[in-house]
Amino acid sequence: MDRLDAMNLFVRVAERGSFAAVAQQLGVARSVVTRQIAALEAHLGIKLLARSTRRLALTSAGSAYLEKCRVILNLVEVAETDVAAERLTPRGHIRISLPLSFGLSRLAPLLLDFAERYPDVSLDMDYSDRRVNLIEEGIDLSIRITHQLEAGDIVRRMGRGRLRVIAAPDYLARHGQPQHPSELIHHECLGYTMGRGMQSWPFQIDGRLESVPVRSRVLANNGDVLAEAAARGLGIACQPDFIADPLLAAGRVRHILADFAAPELGIYAMLPSNRHMPHRVRVLMDFLVAQLSPARQPEARPGKLKD
Repeated sequence: MDRLDAMNLFVRVAERGSFAAVAQQLGVARSVVTRQIAALEAHLGIKLLARSTRRLALTSAGSAYLEKCRVILNLVEVAETDVAAERLTPRGHIRISLPLSFGLSRLAPLLLDFAERYPDVSLDMDYSDRRVNLIEEGIDLSIRITHQLEAGDIVRRMGRGRLRVIAAPDYLARHGQPQHPSELIHHECLGYTMGRGMQSWPFQIDGRLESVPVRSRVLANNGDVLAEAAARGLGIACQPDFIADPLLAAGRVRHILADFAAPELGIYAMLPSNRHMPHRVRVLMDFLVAQLSPARQPEARPGKLKD
């Protein structure tokens, strides 16, 4: 096995956390993968993986080596595909991180369409609302929905949406309808959070964006659950339009506090770096932008993405 093959195998094992999973993916015996990683460690003179009966874990040296391997393998791929890249058929592996609700309802069908159109590309889709570390977790592309980007984020805008404050008619009949965001503190709000206790929701009040405190008894890290709780009269929810609008159309909830607009949500493609974007990732990103935002609205980004 040459050096690049060994690096590629190590990256696969590190990302999967399992010799057996990689062996099954490659169609070889587990012992073949184990021996090749052992040979790589012997060549380097360092331990890359700490083995136990339950799982594999990267050593500190292994973590540093993993990051360098990813950079080297990416550079090799770019060197091989840059020439006439537009004429090449996209091929290779893409790990993509997706928000749960929007990912399942809107992105999953598009990604399956992409997989059918480009059979030489393999997709590894991770559906979760947590903010992932793209570099540490080996993610090629992450789709995220937010009203506030962080400094250094490398993004391309793919679409936009709005937050809506919603409540069931029977809840409003029992507790009254708030006329101002400050009144929410006296209501049962449904919190999108991993923690407990006090939260705040953003509103435009007198031309300024303000965070309004709310209290929550029912908490969840999934918007569909909170919207359903609102529809059942358990409280007031603040959810994106792609979750709230079907319930509004069905008459299960009402849109309240509409005069106090929440900030616009951006739907963004996030990249681990603005350098050496693999051709297959660019093709996927262009495909999703075309499907989600045909008008190709200008990007809003704190980091710079090379076109």
